[in-house]
Amino acid sequence: MNRTIRKVAVLGSGIMGSRIACHFANIGCEVMLLDIAPKELTEDEKKKSLTLDHPAVKNRIVNGAFEATLKANPASLFSKKFASRIQLGNFTDDMPKIKNYDWTIEVVVENLDIKKKVYEEVEKYRTPGTLITSNTSGIPIHLMAEGRSEDFQKHFAGTHFFNPPRYLKLLEIIPTAKTDPSVTKFLMHFGDLFLGKTTVLCKDTPAFIGNRVGVWGLMKVIDSMKKFDLNVDEVDKLTGPVIGRPKSATFRTSDVVGLDTLVKVANNLYTGLVKDEAREIFKLPEVVEKLDKNKWLGDKTGQGFYKKTKNAKGETEILTLDLKTLEYKPKAKAKFATLETTKTIDNLKDRFKVLLAGKDKAGDFYRDCFFGLFQYVSNRIPEISDELFRIDDAVSGGFGWDIGPFETWDAVGVEKSLPLMEAAGYKPAQWVYDMVASGNKSFYKSEAGLKKYYDIPSKSYQSIPGRESFVILENKSENVVWKNPGSKIYDLGDGVLNFAWHTKSYTLGSEVIEGLNKAIDLAEKDYRGLVIGHQGSDFSLGANLGLVFMYAIEQEYDEIDFMIKHFQNSVMRIRYSSVPVVVAPQSRTLGGGCEMTMHADIAMAAAETYIGLVEVGVGLIPGGGGTKEFTKRVSDALQEGDVELNALQNAFMNIATAKVATSAEEAREIGILKKLDRITMNKDRQLADAKEAVIELADAGYTMMPQARNIKVQGRTGQALFLAGLQGMQMGRYISEHDAKVAKWIANVMCGGDLTSPQEVSEQYLLDLEREAFLSLTGEKKTLERIQAILTGGKPLRN
Repeated sequence: MNRTIRKVAVLGSGIMGSRIACHFANIGCEVMLLDIAPKELTEDEKKKSLTLDHPAVKNRIVNGAFEATLKANPASLFSKKFASRIQLGNFTDDMPKIKNYDWTIEVVVENLDIKKKVYEEVEKYRTPGTLITSNTSGIPIHLMAEGRSEDFQKHFAGTHFFNPPRYLKLLEIIPTAKTDPSVTKFLMHFGDLFLGKTTVLCKDTPAFIGNRVGVWGLMKVIDSMKKFDLNVDEVDKLTGPVIGRPKSATFRTSDVVGLDTLVKVANNLYTGLVKDEAREIFKLPEVVEKLDKNKWLGDKTGQGFYKKTKNAKGETEILTLDLKTLEYKPKAKAKFATLETTKTIDNLKDRFKVLLAGKDKAGDFYRDCFFGLFQYVSNRIPEISDELFRIDDAVSGGFGWDIGPFETWDAVGVEKSLPLMEAAGYKPAQWVYDMVASGNKSFYKSEAGLKKYYDIPSKSYQSIPGRESFVILENKSENVVWKNPGSKIYDLGDGVLNFAWHTKSYTLGSEVIEGLNKAIDLAEKDYRGLVIGHQGSDFSLGANLGLVFMYAIEQEYDEIDFMIKHFQNSVMRIRYSSVPVVVAPQSRTLGGGCEMTMHADIAMAAAETYIGLVEVGVGLIPGGGGTKEFTKRVSDALQEGDVELNALQNAFMNIATAKVATSAEEAREIGILKKLDRITMNKDRQLADAKEAVIELADAGYTMMPQARNIKVQGRTGQALFLAGLQGMQMGRYISEHDAKVAKWIANVMCGGDLTSPQEVSEQYLLDLEREAFLSLTGEKKTLERIQAILTGGKPLRN
């Protein structure tokens, strides 16, 4: 049957329930969020003479939970406006309404008896054929379905989101033996395409896949830490970004999530996994039990492995727990020779070879942790999954690892690692030896642009289901048509090129600009269009400030002028080329990256795009067409009836406050994305979607438009209004003298310079004003101080 999800009921408004409700609202669903009605009045309710039947009392729990979610940071909604898509209610009054809902998701407390009581109520009102799923993190799915009707069981499965649901990509789908296969298939597809998730099909085993392996890995880190006498600061240094893990690493992550959560999962797994050969790792170390007993659970109790405090000067200071004495001490800087040798290795997979070959304590720690992890995941097949890629997907998506255990093992070298693992006491499962003996030396390989995994039963490489349509640049090394040290141009097929870059922080230096122009040249000559974008951690953090700083210190202003003009011309080519150009921003897209996006024929933005013109933060103005483009968009909007000066002021404030949108939806609201721009929920699909957009534009008969010459600007009239406001802010000490100077330059550009009256100007006219402003500000000492602070991590400007 064709199944459409328009209305979703979420039962349980706790942290997970409210956030799951928000994420369904993010994708446009109408959501009903319900929770229990209170059984007792609060003192405040008694004073107001309210009764248990009063609506405010009945919805007190759900109202409070939802309000807390809306206040929480990071935000669960793409836009505050989306809160209106969520209706609140209680089980007593509103459960009958679920008959009108396409999908009911249970997110109540982790107690089987309570869940079964909820299902009894659901069964009374649910319309046959509609979906019913549970967000349980560990209760066996088949036990929850026992005693329910045949239709209920056919449409029932586990749908385990990870917290926070908006940001963590993993969605585990856990069917039972009675779940209709078409329901399982639908959930896998819907989670991927509409919710933007990495959907992982799991067996109904304890903690499924993500928590089973992820928590084991975390507990193994603690075990290895004790073996090699490392401290908290050292372990977090070793287990963060250097190995492709979040900045919060191990112990800071525990503090954020809550140690009690880890304790609960680990205890449940230790109790339930009596046949797990590595079960003892789940047993809580004595120090963790002490922390749990002391209620030192992390952020929620004010202290955990770290503690925020004030020093004698009243400054905030982060102290670290000494696990031997249970005393908090100043953070210690962790240094290891092995880490020093990897500083110049940007590629994570190349880094692993060096890390695990280290001869110091860090190398010992890495070998013990990873060899143990490799052994553990090899032994979990086929217990928790028949396919190894599902384990990688689950751990990466649920715990924020850049690459999963098997992909890490490939990076280290499977065949080479086997004798080392045996010597260390971590002999893996026999199927790994069989794989290597048959001539297959890795768990993954690329063929014809597709990533394939080693399938154990067939002893062959198979395509990963559902990924055939993905464009993964890493798998397209054979399709590179041009490259320089900082960028590459790929042939994506069907007459579409891709331009990607891999500079540090994805900054836009000379190599990237050379590649961009080469890509447009090639596309205009022999192709149908171009996609600009890559699959790195960020789209771009902007221009190469180091180069700007160097030229400014040497007072090489002609070089700065040439550099900015070249960048402006390159960005304008994105808009004004003879073929369609689609830009695919994602994650942090700042400064020049934002300017590139604003000049696309269509931007195919990832839902999680954090985009803005941030140049003001370093005492500059957007000089690559950003200030011009906002001015042009205000002028264009006038034809749609917008209020002229209000629209100009809003655009001015976006630039002057370095406003960064916290989602693609917000970027559309503040005018960085156009109405015609599109949003991709699943970042893994973004480049494929962008390619399709290029083909769509080409097939529609794409024609290059001429540069605009009718941009209406306000001249001195507009500037006078801005200057009056800036003077008031400066007098009130809301902005500094230098901030006011930068803002005046922004106003000068957006109002068209020193024009005596409102009139129409060209794009090039505004670009010239932009460049003049940028050049002038690079000569300001305050600007150079700010750039220097960013380049040196806050150290003062050298004399």
